[in-house]
Amino acid sequence: MTNFRRLARSTATATIALAAACSVMAIDPTATADEPDSPPRFRIQLEVADHGFDKKTCWVHARAGVVPSHGGREPEIVMTMQKLLLSGSDVFYALNEMWSEDLGKTWAGPIEHATLGRRDEPNGVEVCICDFTPKWHVATGKLLGIGQSVRYGDNRVLETRRREVAYSVYDPKRRTWSRWTAMALPADREDFQDAGSGSAERFDLPNGELLVPIYFKRPEATQYASTVARCRFDGETLSYVEHGSEHTVAIKRGLYEPSLTKFGSRFFLTLRNDLAGYVTSGTDGLHYGEPIIWRFDDGQELGNYNTQQHWVTHGQGLFLVYTRRGANNDHVFRHRAPLFIAQVDPKRLCVLRETERVLVPEHGARLGNFGVVDVNQDETWVTAAEWMQPVGVEQYGSDNRIYTARILWSLPNKLVDRR
Repeated sequence: MTNFRRLARSTATATIALAAACSVMAIDPTATADEPDSPPRFRIQLEVADHGFDKKTCWVHARAGVVPSHGGREPEIVMTMQKLLLSGSDVFYALNEMWSEDLGKTWAGPIEHATLGRRDEPNGVEVCICDFTPKWHVATGKLLGIGQSVRYGDNRVLETRRREVAYSVYDPKRRTWSRWTAMALPADREDFQDAGSGSAERFDLPNGELLVPIYFKRPEATQYASTVARCRFDGETLSYVEHGSEHTVAIKRGLYEPSLTKFGSRFFLTLRNDLAGYVTSGTDGLHYGEPIIWRFDDGQELGNYNTQQHWVTHGQGLFLVYTRRGANNDHVFRHRAPLFIAQVDPKRLCVLRETERVLVPEHGARLGNFGVVDVNQDETWVTAAEWMQPVGVEQYGSDNRIYTARILWSLPNKLVDRR
């Protein structure tokens, strides 16, 4: 187990103000907020929770969840990440945890959790949980993390791998995670026997049910399809109820790594494809229109490809965080840095070019595997780790930093309710 340590907040990063052109108006809590023309102003405060590169492994998949405050104390931020073996491709080890009780001023850990580690299966196969995203579940008062499984043979990802929707529950008093478990999916769907929810943003309904984006395929298929599953969680077990419309494109690996949000009266789904990012929307959280390629409002393609995108959702504005081509970043693997944030027009399903800002700068390493967490009504964080592949990216200044990019809202985000 890694030794406990405290890490002081980095002061090497500056606060960045958004353009003054973003107007401010009072939030009407009864409004549907479907209009994009009065977004909230915010500033970005970039900090480093940890850094250091041993040239053998690196931290990846840094994503945070929040355990709400009690008795006047600050909420606890729980950030999970896992080690990656640099000499392989997507070779992950046990999930670790860092935590902060003072809103990121100091961090403890990382601490490795055996319950979130590899397990042996027949014929020399090992299985591990990965692509994990923790999020507070209000109805049960539990921090529930969802990801997916990956299988290895001789420390290589199996070509005929089977994946599952995997999850674990956090105990804040003991600072432990439950032994990760696979969610049961309908046995009569052969394609659902290879289904995951990697790097996804889920949406929790007021009645406590969860909308969990998943992607799946038949064993012999090349292309994934994506859908949203309605699930129930009783504080211990995550259960499938039904799923909605299924979407893919006949391009490379199809549509996968979907992320979900709700803004106003509509739900929005963003999806990864090898050649371009896609987006769609719907009214009930389960059924969506045909996905379209992400574009700027001038019609030009966004330039995101072969990596995920995630939502930042304020009651008065919808935003996308993404990577793209065309940012003097040809030296970065798949152009996966810097991280950008920009406002989305929810009616036209496009990104407003003039609102684009750099959220996390690039130093040669990719940042595409990141997470979003609403810390409170005043702050939303984007967390990301510098992924130190391929060999030599450190020549551009990367050091396996674990970033917390604070989005500090000028007006409270009334969508955040932790009760």
